[in-house]
Amino acid sequence: MNQLNDQHLVTGVDHIAFPTFDPAGTVKFYRDVLGFPVVHSICAAGWGPGDHPDFIHFFFDIGNGDRIAFFYYFGLPTPDTSAGSGDVYARFPEGTPDWFVRSRHLALHVESEEHLLEYRRRLDASEWPVEMQIQHETIESIYTHDPNGYFFEITRALRPVTPQEDLDAALTIDALVHIARTPGHTLDDLLVRRAELIVERAPEWTATQEAR
Repeated sequence: MNQLNDQHLVTGVDHIAFPTFDPAGTVKFYRDVLGFPVVHSICAAGWGPGDHPDFIHFFFDIGNGDRIAFFYYFGLPTPDTSAGSGDVYARFPEGTPDWFVRSRHLALHVESEEHLLEYRRRLDASEWPVEMQIQHETIESIYTHDPNGYFFEITRALRPVTPQEDLDAALTIDALVHIARTPGHTLDDLLVRRAELIVERAPEWTATQEAR
């Protein structure tokens, strides 16, 4: 028996990577405005198949050993961004709702309101001021777009997430997986299935609590 079976072995994000057509603006935003140092770069010439362009792959430190990285391909024409919305490499058609476009984004975590407001100060003094600041259920976030059009968030926790909320999240996702197989499913279907799961699993939870 492999002792690693079923163990959660991932320890976090090593890096998330995006293409950029504006390396100077990207460096200014992440290094000069936000203060994320450049920690690694790879210059690649003659890499891959014959039609693969030369490129540089560069990384910024976003804390906790995690990094955000970009690819800049030399000689690659900048795409037309005059129509549609979204980031520079994956445009949505005209008429796509803003809430759908913004659902694809990167969020970085800070520990306190003071730290969040410091990043707001830096952004508001730059070419990329904060577009909105919102308190959600358990977090507060600021949002802007980086030079590439990527929607970018910095967030802080308003309070710890409780074990009960973790349990509720697991139930909700199990219910979603179940109802998503049915065409035309709605939020009401999700809530009904979640309630059914609560009833189904209650005896097991009760037995677990009594055994403690």
